[in-house]
Amino acid sequence: MSDTVLAIDIGSTKICAIIAEIEGERVQILGHGISKSQGIKKGAITNIELASKSIKKAINDAKRIAGSNISSATVSISNAYAKSLNSTGIVNIPHKDISIKEINRVMQTALYNANVPNEYEVIHVLPYNFRVDDQDFIEDPFGMNASRMEVDVNIIMTQKSNLSNLKKAVRSAGVEIDGIVLSGYASSIAVTDEDEKELGVAVIDLGGQTSNLVVHVGNSIRYNDFLGVGSNHITNDLSMALHTPLQIAENVKIRHGNLIETSNEVIELPIIGDEENRNGVSLEIVHSVIFARVEEALMILEKSLEKSALKEQIGAGIILTGGMTKLKGIRELAQSIFPAMPVRIAKPKEVGGLFEELKDPAFSTVVGLLLYRAGQHTQYEINFNQEMLHSKSVHTDDLGDLKLHHTEPSQTVTEVEETERQQEKKEEEPSTITFDDLPDIGKENSNPIKKLANWAKQLF
Repeated sequence: MSDTVLAIDIGSTKICAIIAEIEGERVQILGHGISKSQGIKKGAITNIELASKSIKKAINDAKRIAGSNISSATVSISNAYAKSLNSTGIVNIPHKDISIKEINRVMQTALYNANVPNEYEVIHVLPYNFRVDDQDFIEDPFGMNASRMEVDVNIIMTQKSNLSNLKKAVRSAGVEIDGIVLSGYASSIAVTDEDEKELGVAVIDLGGQTSNLVVHVGNSIRYNDFLGVGSNHITNDLSMALHTPLQIAENVKIRHGNLIETSNEVIELPIIGDEENRNGVSLEIVHSVIFARVEEALMILEKSLEKSALKEQIGAGIILTGGMTKLKGIRELAQSIFPAMPVRIAKPKEVGGLFEELKDPAFSTVVGLLLYRAGQHTQYEINFNQEMLHSKSVHTDDLGDLKLHHTEPSQTVTEVEETERQQEKKEEEPSTITFDDLPDIGKENSNPIKKLANWAKQLF
């Protein structure tokens, strides 16, 4: 059965809404809308009214193209106010067989054991290591026989105030939130494949005002960090260094931004506050301003990766995505800052009906949100709504629960449920006297027991 979903990436420079139809793991995009961000700075909402207008414009454009009137959405939340902490849970397995119910129970126990601060709300509980009895590093405990199971989880949480402001802005745009996904997590879904996840990979999303780092090792995200620097800062630096308006500085960055080659060519640029005169600027200055800012951002992210203590486990290297990756030579610069690690620039995965303008690293997060809804999340996860997400086809709480019906071999579970429903209905019906129950008037009833029973019925 297909399901129509709305995904909204709420970024600091743009808001992108996509409506898609999901059937199993197949995604077909029906419509999209993009608007300029307002009221959002460095991933946090600073003006609910302005942010709401921007979100509404993107949603309305997507609805118009898709011809859909969807009223709930899965939205991204910035890494800006997100924090992570690790926790462990242990449970005994009474039936000896590990089902989804047991996996959910051990993850809920780990969440219960975690010291989550009062001002934070949990958005993801991601298990990265299962232990069954004394056996460590179990990839998937489902269906195994054991008497005890342990799990190590990475809990990702965000500030309640930030979450509340996000909800208000989205609701004011006329849409309810049915799911929240960390933007770095969504980006990693859109650009990584199974081999890279297994080998260990770091995904760096270089956006307009923010940069996110997510480390995926083994089964799950193990580390996430945030840097309040993006491509807009390059534009601001150029505007200040060249004394030229922001829009002109943006055009210079797009046209002449190159991190490898330098040029002595001189370009004429308008001067802030002086409409008549122009200033001659060497492209060498442009190069040095851009290079300094990008190098600084990547070096801070490299230190963060070092701090994660997971650098040795990253076999697949670094994946760069996001709008800033369109700068020429950024891969080569990253390669020099992350030595001995492969670096590649990634666009979002190909999905059905992906519009040409969305085939761009800047749209990795929103495509990741769609893939998350299509089931490409981690193998097991407790989401923002405290629901257990998993990729197993068995969706009953526990296979053992079906045995409680004591079904006859010829009866299916559906038939048993129908029989029980009818039985309950009978018990609920009030005891009323019908005409059939009354004795025939004028006829002698030969059976005294029946006569007594009929008399009792009339009396009570």
